[in-house]
Amino acid sequence: QVQLVESGGGLVQAGGSLRLSCAASGRAITTYVMTWFRQAPGKERELVAGIARSGGSTYYTDSVKGRFTISRDNVKNMVYLQMNNLKPEDTAVYYCGAGSAITSRDRDYNYWGQGTQVTVSS
Repeated sequence: QVQLVESGGGLVQAGGSLRLSCAASGRAITTYVMTWFRQAPGKERELVAGIARSGGSTYYTDSVKGRFTISRDNVKNMVYLQMNNLKPEDTAVYYCGAGSAITSRDRDYNYWGQGTQVTVSS
């Protein structure tokens, strides 16, 4: 079992930055690829970014490329999402997910955190 706890969300103006953190416990995250999804009101949960077990490869959805950076610290059992140049359309609840492969289907993931709200004002 893996427990995931996200933090770092908040209210920020457009153009600002936030750094989300995902703290894992119960099992080493080296077993899993790690991802960040987000869900805006009335929309499905969407994959934002993913990172391989070693951190050697990453994935980003087109809308965040060049603005967001995913990283992981396998020693600290942590995953991060650095979000720069935030836009109002980035407003959503952001979730950390752990799974065996980076896919866009949330049902493919074994473990989820409770989410952290990110609100970007215009």
